[in-house]
Amino acid sequence: MNSNATAADYAWLDEDLPGLTEAYCLTLVRGLAPEEVLRRIGAREELRITGVEELAEPAYDAWDEYDGERMFVGVTSVGDWALVEYNGYLGVTDEVSVPLSRGTRLVSHFRNVNALDHFDWIEDGDIRVTFEPLFANQRHGSAPDSLVAEMRGAGFDLGDSEDGGCELPTEAAFALAERLTGVRLTTEVLASATFLCGMAALPPRG
Repeated sequence: MNSNATAADYAWLDEDLPGLTEAYCLTLVRGLAPEEVLRRIGAREELRITGVEELAEPAYDAWDEYDGERMFVGVTSVGDWALVEYNGYLGVTDEVSVPLSRGTRLVSHFRNVNALDHFDWIEDGDIRVTFEPLFANQRHGSAPDSLVAEMRGAGFDLGDSEDGGCELPTEAAFALAERLTGVRLTTEVLASATFLCGMAALPPRG
């Protein structure tokens, strides 16, 4: 753990990137080049796009065409990590994320237009912690309580309420991901990044 990020550090998300926070899946995978990430998820390199907002149209077009069975993904290097997806949920699909994490660390978080959300921390195929940011008291995985201190620090309320609610669950998810990876995402980083893009099929559920 090498960051003290809090939800307040990502308060800019709704103002600067409202489309992204409405429906996104962001995955950070340590030490893999974008080409390797696409290879591991079975996607073919098709084009390069600069700026995360430019991923929106092809991502939604792919969803409309394939009804979620194939998804448009964009991958870029952020330090020693790779950032995956604008829209969709491949990064929080076990059949994708567990193999993608082999030999490394994967941190992924997701939210859709219906406010369904999810957060995963996976180490070399081992799902250490998995939970819904809106219900952070209900955690699963091989070490479900191992992030309690970091979760509180990021902004999750883990008191005695049934849901362990949080006023800014999406922002807290971004902050917790930074605490686990050391990767600080900013408007500038996301707007200037060049993404290697391709289509990936949703694998059969195990």
